[in-house]
Amino acid sequence: MSAIAAQEPRLNEQITLKECRLISYDGTQMGIVSLAEAQRAADNEGLDLVEIAPNADPPVCRIMDYGKFKYDQTIKAKQARKNQSKIETKEMKFRPKIDVGDYTTKKKHVLRFLDAGNKVKITIMFRGREMAHPEQGLQILERLAEDLKDVAAIESQPKMEGRNMHMLIAPLTSAAKKKKKAKAEAKANAEAEPEKEGKDE
Repeated sequence: MSAIAAQEPRLNEQITLKECRLISYDGTQMGIVSLAEAQRAADNEGLDLVEIAPNADPPVCRIMDYGKFKYDQTIKAKQARKNQSKIETKEMKFRPKIDVGDYTTKKKHVLRFLDAGNKVKITIMFRGREMAHPEQGLQILERLAEDLKDVAAIESQPKMEGRNMHMLIAPLTSAAKKKKKAKAEAKANAEAEPEKEGKDE
């Protein structure tokens, strides 16, 4: 018998008990009954008799639609796997002298990655004489971090590796987004107060 088959509960004629503690289809405890009586109750419902706790004393059997039960379990398992989708790290490459249009396009791609729940590694690629001006790459990274501050946080600060400069950003959690939004609103309200007082005078 395979390991998978061994994990399957016994049902209907596979059960060889003299008696069992029976649970009905709706979860009602029906007490300790003979196996024949339990099987008859299941047959009357047009359902299966399933041994759900073979090591109990006496063992516990339940009346259920085993086919539907197995199907529901499969769906739940698939859903759980879907919810555990792993976070990927995407990469977006920039040049130190990037033009406005290209910057905007690449920023949109980064936003899309973040919205999908992925981390994004931002890489500035230096060529030739550009290596003499790493501050140009740093300015782009700082600008991007500022532009995306409402949706992302810097996870790994900018650093040089060979001819490239890297920075890792991660999407903010819902709680962090709310906190940041509340902070921004509070700041805006505080700045608006003096103006209001000035008008009242």
